Amino acid sequence: MNGSAKEHVEVPSLTPLTSEGLLRSQLFTTAQQLDTLGLNRGTSGNVSARVSANHWLVTPSGVPVDKLSADAMVLMDFQGKPVSDGKPSSEWHFHKDILVARSEVGAVVHTHSRFATAFSCLQLDIPAFHYMIAAAGGDSIRCCPYALFGSQALSDLALIALKDRKACLLGNHGMIAVGKDLSTALALTVEVESLCEQYWTALQLGQPNILSSSQMAEVLEKFTTYGQQP
Repeated sequence: MNGSAKEHVEVPSLTPLTSEGLLRSQLFTTAQQLDTLGLNRGTSGNVSARVSANHWLVTPSGVPVDKLSADAMVLMDFQGKPVSDGKPSSEWHFHKDILVARSEVGAVVHTHSRFATAFSCLQLDIPAFHYMIAAAGGDSIRCCPYALFGSQALSDLALIALKDRKACLLGNHGMIAVGKDLSTALALTVEVESLCEQYWTALQLGQPNILSSSQMAEVLEKFTTYGQQP
C-alpha cells in the first residue's frame, strides 16, 4: 500500500438501542420478574419475543436467572435455527410455532408456577368459576394432555389448547401465556396463576358455582371496551 494513502477505517455510528437490543433487555428483565414473583424457580420456564418478520428471541437453555444476561438471549429464525451464539431453551418448538401461527402474538411466557402446575398435574381445565377467566380469552383455561418437554408433540398439543385463547395449561408440566408484548404476556401469567390459586382455594370450601356460557359471553363482550382504549 502506498504510504501516502490513508487506509479507510469503518467507524461504527452511535445509534439508539436497536429493536433487538431493546427486546434482549426486556426478555432479561421479564425473566428476572418471573423469578422474583416466584412464578419460575431455578432454570424452569422460558420467555420469547418476536423481533421481526424473520427473527425472534428466546431465553437460553438451562441458565439460572442469576447467571443470565441480555446478551445470552438466543436469536432464532422461523425455521427454528439459531442465528446467534448460545443454545436456545429446550421449549423453543412451541415458542416458534405459537409466534408463526398467531400473528397478533408478540411474546410468549412459559412458567412452572405453583398453582397452575398443580392443576396441570391433574390435567384439569380451569372452568369459569370467576369472570376473570375471560382474561385468558374464553370461558375456560384449557389443559392439554402430557407430552415430553421440548418435543414437537407438546407444541402441537399446546397450539390446540391455545385455539381462541391467550393462555393454557400443559399437562403435568406448567402453563403458557401469550400477549402482544412482554409486559402483556407477563401480566396475563400473573393473572392466570392468581386464578389457579383462587380456584384451588374455592375447592377447599366446596364446589364453586360455574358461570354459564351466556354469562361469560357477556363478560367477553364487555372486555372489548374495558380499560384504556387506543
